[in-house]
Amino acid sequence: MKNIAIIMGGYSSEYKISLTSGNVVYETLDKLKYKAYRIHIFKTKWVYVNDKNEEFSVDKNDFSITINGFKTTFHCVFNAIHGSPGEDGVMQAYFDLLNIPHTSCDMYQASLTFNKRDCLSVLKPYGIKTAKSFHINLGDTINEETIIKQVGLPCFVKANKAGSSFGVSKVHKQADLQNAINVAFKEDDEIIVESFLDGLEVSVGVITYNGEIKVLPITEIVSENDFFDYEAKYLGKSQEITPARLTKTQEDLVIKAAKKIYTVLKIKGYSRSEFIFKDGKPHFLEINTIPGLTRASILPQQAAAAGISLANLFESAIEASLNIANPIN
Repeated sequence: MKNIAIIMGGYSSEYKISLTSGNVVYETLDKLKYKAYRIHIFKTKWVYVNDKNEEFSVDKNDFSITINGFKTTFHCVFNAIHGSPGEDGVMQAYFDLLNIPHTSCDMYQASLTFNKRDCLSVLKPYGIKTAKSFHINLGDTINEETIIKQVGLPCFVKANKAGSSFGVSKVHKQADLQNAINVAFKEDDEIIVESFLDGLEVSVGVITYNGEIKVLPITEIVSENDFFDYEAKYLGKSQEITPARLTKTQEDLVIKAAKKIYTVLKIKGYSRSEFIFKDGKPHFLEINTIPGLTRASILPQQAAAAGISLANLFESAIEASLNIANPIN
């Protein structure tokens, strides 16, 4: 039986969502195949939490736990941390140094995709369409006229390295721009301001499943709020329609774009890319390499529509990582 560490929590505002994702994985994994351990990763502590909610410290030297004098190491790590340090390459680098297989993409890919503006810059030469953007670092002089001239109004102000729409504001008039910038700087010291794309929004899951790259059924996002914000994502203020109501042409274009992004960036494991259609063409917003895995999350919905159970979805990621670490000759 394989020992599987499910890491969850993290250092960002997304930690509660991550705990929910991690617990779903823990509850779903086949207990006849895997011995699963919930590992909470926080700035103040790394601990194994058992079913009695007792905590046992993790030895960071080799990522092991010792209970009653018995030491446990892990065959594989299931990464369910949204945001830092699970989605930005930090944990990936750590596990690579320890030679412990993990279910997420590699360190470089995690770091690149977590940085929205760097990721967009890498993809543009490959013909991936994006919104117009303006970049701000903490400490830069803010020239509102220059920003608005570049991206127009309304526009989106986003924390460059954050997820779940934390640090994101839609700005309709110049008077609200500075406050939106302040909100974004609470999440990150880098900001990206993007032009508003008025069109159909879709989310496309691309995964490696049974050794092959698979594009899952597409989800259409219809937010009750002004945009697909935290409330829309997690508090039921949106419709998530799977499969999306797309024409065959739209579907083909966005599938091609999502698969191209996955392959060009050399992603492994799960991914979920967001697009908005403008002038009939999908414009890429961002990619998540540790997407939500709660029962209400988009990727599990898409997997279900493809006939893939949660258990099979999670098991496939574990087995793929084990096969990469121990390829069959």
